[in-house]
Amino acid sequence: MSIRTFARLGALPAATAAIALSLVQPASAHVTATPTTVEAGAYTVVTFSVGHGCEASPTTSIEIQVPEPVLSVTPTRNPFWDVEPTVEQLDEPVADAHGNEVTERVASIVYTARTPLPDGMRDTFELSFQLPDAAGETLTFPTIQTCEEGENAWTEVPAEDQDPHELDSPAPAFEVVAASGGDHHGDESADESSEEGADQAADASGEETEAAATTATEDSSMLGWMGLGAGVLGLLAGGAALARTRTTS
Repeated sequence: MSIRTFARLGALPAATAAIALSLVQPASAHVTATPTTVEAGAYTVVTFSVGHGCEASPTTSIEIQVPEPVLSVTPTRNPFWDVEPTVEQLDEPVADAHGNEVTERVASIVYTARTPLPDGMRDTFELSFQLPDAAGETLTFPTIQTCEEGENAWTEVPAEDQDPHELDSPAPAFEVVAASGGDHHGDESADESSEEGADQAADASGEETEAAATTATEDSSMLGWMGLGAGVLGLLAGGAALARTRTTS
């Protein structure tokens, strides 16, 4: 087989790889949201990733808008950014997962760069919260990326049956799925059961220790009396022997 034939055969995979990269790169450039779990009612940590600036301009702030079904959000500190939550009042009070009345919610989290993020570098931002009991619902987090020059509004939401990859600036999103088993309070119940079990084990261990100590004390007392008796008998025997010695002499 000639060198020219090898070249032709190698050109097809190379072209295929180039096309694949051209398809992947735009998607990886979007702001993405990666949750640790998507099960309804579970607690999750969602990582938002920013991979580039605005037309090569460094990023100065990231505003992550929180969807309405999520009431409370805890942002993770980032040493390169100042973080500030924006709180809004609810039209009507609602009950949270623990039955507490809630009158306000976290509407957005704003990260402001202490030093602008260069275009050729990426950074991540983490938000911790409890997912709503809404299997099948998509949570969307419109995100505004502000740069020294211009901004990127990652806010587009796909229409029904539309592929999100067709959007130029899709908002980070993911779908909530049904819980795999039990309810979202299972971990708390397990913790309480573990604590009760630990307390019971500690009580039992304490009782056994106290019983062992009592037995040891009784045994020690018995041994003491036995030793005292043996000593008295030794003194009597010694006295008798001394008396016999004096009589003989």
